[in-house]
Amino acid sequence: MAMTTSDFTSRHVIRSLKAKYKARRRPAEKIADWLTFHFGSTTFLFFNVVFFIFWLFINTGNFPFIQPFDPYPFGLLTTIVSLEAIVLSIFVLISQNRASKIDDLREEIDLQIDIITESEVTKLMKLVTLYLQKNGVDLSQDKELEEMLKPINESKIEKSLEKQV
Repeated sequence: MAMTTSDFTSRHVIRSLKAKYKARRRPAEKIADWLTFHFGSTTFLFFNVVFFIFWLFINTGNFPFIQPFDPYPFGLLTTIVSLEAIVLSIFVLISQNRASKIDDLREEIDLQIDIITESEVTKLMKLVTLYLQKNGVDLSQDKELEEMLKPINESKIEKSLEKQV
């Protein structure tokens, strides 16, 4: 049975997992992604450096017209930096967890595609073998081919992988 182009397309094209997952994100995840994207930039780094330098200059008395409001040891600055670190860490972890889920799904799809491909290649090999045998080619001594024509034992592979993990 011949496959049409539309059959091939619908069977073999898989929409990007990232795009699917992005479309289904909750508001908190969208915020986490936005913050991770913007706070993980050189612009944000530059802003922080300028802010902290300015803070230190003001609070060490380098501007005589501005009264220091957080003198050394800069307790308020330490609190602000700590809170910023906590919040940023949480948002980064949220984004990493989601990225990990996407990677797990992608890995599962890769495995399924590999199994399907293996099955299809084995079928093609059987057809080629049948064709060669009908044309008088002796394949009885080819042990490697004989082994390759056997169906894949998924449970054996799975057990082997479980032992390694």
